[in-house]
Amino acid sequence: MSSDDNDRSPDGEAAEFDQNLDAYNNAVSKQRKIPPIDFNTFILSLSTSALMQLGEVTDPENRSLVDVGLAQQTIDLIGLLEEKTRGNLTGEEERLLHQVLFDLRMCFVKKCKDK
Repeated sequence: MSSDDNDRSPDGEAAEFDQNLDAYNNAVSKQRKIPPIDFNTFILSLSTSALMQLGEVTDPENRSLVDVGLAQQTIDLIGLLEEKTRGNLTGEEERLLHQVLFDLRMCFVKKCKDK
């Protein structure tokens, strides 16, 4: 076996994975501090994406990029998460998810009526 074959052994792959993970964590620690990712921040991130797609929020360059089809897909994705996590969320997570979906769906309906 060549040394290249040894590097691709399960132990070699595990060591390479650990090195990559360490490098990633080191790079992350040097970045600006942002809130840790939990279910609520994940839902809020998807919500912000949907609002941008509906033209309700501008991008960092102050442009409004409306894509109603993509917004519908993002809203449906959040709805899918609601279905798949039913019974497994805290009360706070459940309330946030319901409120975000309600608000996004109403915004979507308004955007479609305005066309």
